[in-house]
Amino acid sequence: MAKESMKAREVKRARLVAKYAEKRAALKKIIATSNDIAEAYEAARKLQSIPRNANPIRLHNRCKITGRPKGYMRQFGLSRIQFREMASAGLIPGVKKASW
Repeated sequence: MAKESMKAREVKRARLVAKYAEKRAALKKIIATSNDIAEAYEAARKLQSIPRNANPIRLHNRCKITGRPKGYMRQFGLSRIQFREMASAGLIPGVKKASW
C-alpha cells in the first residue's frame, strides 16, 4: 500500500496539469510556429515559469485502491494484484478466470 502522501501528491499533480494544460499548449504552439525569434524566446521564458509539476510527463498512473505505481492496468485502473483478487472474487463485470 502506497503512503497517503504519495497518493495526495499524484492528485495534486493531476490538478496542476489540468489547470495549466491550455496555457502550456498555447505557449508550445507559439514556440513551434513563430517566425519571430524574440516572440518565441518570450514564450519559452513564460513556459519555464509554469510549475514543473504542471507537465503531464510528471504524472504516474497508480492503482485506484492501493496506490501501487507498478503493474498498472490502464483498462481497469488497478494494479495487477488488485485486478487478480477482484476478478477471482467476481467483482469486475465481464472478466472471468481462464481455464483449459
